[in-house]
Amino acid sequence: MTAVTGVPDPDAAHPVTGLDEVVHQRVRLGILTITHEARRVEFGYLRTHLELTAGNLSKHLSVLEEAGLVEVEKGYEGKRGRTWITLTAAGDTALADEIRRLKQLISRVETTTPEDR
Repeated sequence: MTAVTGVPDPDAAHPVTGLDEVVHQRVRLGILTITHEARRVEFGYLRTHLELTAGNLSKHLSVLEEAGLVEVEKGYEGKRGRTWITLTAAGDTALADEIRRLKQLISRVETTTPEDR
């Protein structure tokens, strides 16, 4: 959008082109969002609240970990094995960038009237 007219700049890239495929996937976006809110979250909490199988969640966590967006820590709480997930600085930045792009998309939809189409 241009600051003067409020009309989308035809030479500017559409906000959707900046969406990150690693972050934007529904489950991974949920993982990053919950982890951002909690700062450190237990595997079982994510599994329950995102309604996933353990295997499915593990695969998504592997993608995020390989991208450097989360850290996965395994340990024990008492005698029970536990896995905790923490958002990295890169993950925090990636989530913020994704949210910014999504807000741009929402703004474009909300400011477009039938007469503009």
